[in-house]
Amino acid sequence: MDTRISHIAKLIVRFKEYRMHKGSCLCGAVEYEVNGPLGQIIYCHCSRCRKANGSAFVAVAPVAAADFRMTKGDAVLRSYRSDAGVHRMFCGNCGSPVFGRRENAPETVRLRIGTLDTPLKRKVSAHIFVGSKAVWDDIHDGAPQFEERP
Repeated sequence: MDTRISHIAKLIVRFKEYRMHKGSCLCGAVEYEVNGPLGQIIYCHCSRCRKANGSAFVAVAPVAAADFRMTKGDAVLRSYRSDAGVHRMFCGNCGSPVFGRRENAPETVRLRIGTLDTPLKRKVSAHIFVGSKAVWDDIHDGAPQFEERP
């Protein structure tokens, strides 16, 4: 009987680990946890995201703000507010973009997937703003592409 309970307890722990995601910045000064599901992974190719990340696109997933918790580095976290009311949060030490928030959607955090330390098995769900993607960037996966935000 104790063996069966132990097995069930291990399964419960595995389930909780699956739903608990952890992440950090490059230098480790900023750490966070997400205790809930991640939304679909989106690659945004707009010029603002490209400039903010220094890359062809940014990989983000929406997360309920209530499920997102900073565990380290509040004092070093910095914010840049764009004229569109988007707050891009990044580490003030190493510059890693960690998450974003929109003033018109405070219930959602847009997590920068590249900062996750927890492995994900999912792939990109869609590419948005491909109408303004970098000319040198070719998209080779089968995910849906949208000229703007769908």
